[in-house]
Amino acid sequence: MSITLDLSRASASAKAPVNLSGLTREGLRNALIEANICPPEKAKMRASQVWRWIHHYGVTDFALMSDIGKETRAALAEAFTLARPEIVERQISKDGTRKYLIRTAPGIEIEAVYIPDVGRAGALCVSSQVGCTLNCTFCHTGTQKLVRNLTAAEIVAQVQVARDDLEEWPSPKEDRRLSNIVFMGMGEPLYNLDSVSDAIDIISDNEGIALSRRRITVSTSGVVPQLQALGDRTAAMLAISLHATNDALRDVLVPLNKKYPLEQLMAGIRAYPGLANTRRVTFEYVMLKGVNDSPDEARALVKLIEGIPSKVNLIPFNPWPGTDYECSDWKTIERFAAILNKAGYASPIRTPRGRDILAACGQLKSESEKQRASARLKAEREEADAA
Repeated sequence: MSITLDLSRASASAKAPVNLSGLTREGLRNALIEANICPPEKAKMRASQVWRWIHHYGVTDFALMSDIGKETRAALAEAFTLARPEIVERQISKDGTRKYLIRTAPGIEIEAVYIPDVGRAGALCVSSQVGCTLNCTFCHTGTQKLVRNLTAAEIVAQVQVARDDLEEWPSPKEDRRLSNIVFMGMGEPLYNLDSVSDAIDIISDNEGIALSRRRITVSTSGVVPQLQALGDRTAAMLAISLHATNDALRDVLVPLNKKYPLEQLMAGIRAYPGLANTRRVTFEYVMLKGVNDSPDEARALVKLIEGIPSKVNLIPFNPWPGTDYECSDWKTIERFAAILNKAGYASPIRTPRGRDILAACGQLKSESEKQRASARLKAEREEADAA
């Protein structure tokens, strides 16, 4: 049984047309039948045509679907939409990282980050919720209140926006610039598993965007009851926001640990569907000066993950205004990594990317919100002075 949070809000206005970008193949077939676009016996064929135009060619106008009759195209346009969300801001870092501030609905803004030279070619970090409930003390994003879950269409739209910007339509078979998807943006994906699962089905479909499920990683802080469902429903690669090797410290850094302590979490990870040397789990470990970065902690980490096919990503902490944490110095991080490497675990040190545009790990949206708030305050002061 899913424990996906239902945070949708009823609207008093007329119901907006359904965006077909967020429907699975089955959902698309059903939608075409319900809208009387085609009879049930032709729905599979018609859905396949529409699907390729949306997800292989990236079109946003039904009129461009040249192998579909004019009358049918007109009926599709009347009943549905393919509109992209508004791109409020697009920034490019000096290291090539691209950050998109996306408005999916009034008052609903999220950020997605494209990072070149990660994975096979480049990775897109996508959000699954607007805000977050987890309140991880080292994460600026976690200080934002949860607004609601994103729909599958809003998750897929982040991929579409990046591919529009990278000019990657139709879907290339070789030389992709966007080769990997990581659910490491805003929110806890396993609290929105239905939409995340549908989005992965859409993104990985071979007749559309066609990204391998082995190049899609879902990161969780440890919603243990949903780990099995995540593996069964998505076959995605698993990443765990670990950050501590004992319950006392992890209760502080990742408060969700109070609900699902390390013993339960590690058992859930060991039972993750498909886990093997060719499908390793990634443990994410932020390096906090004097908190979790000692040699003893490194050795405790080796013991904790013993026997689990895995690697450890060591993440230098990205400071933010008001935080009490500091980043471990480079020698400390390298010493920590050396202990893991000696024990046989790959432990790459993640190079901070996009810091100059506030796109580094743990900085998504929060800085943009603060800048907009500062701009509003400045405008209010100018109005007051003028009066």
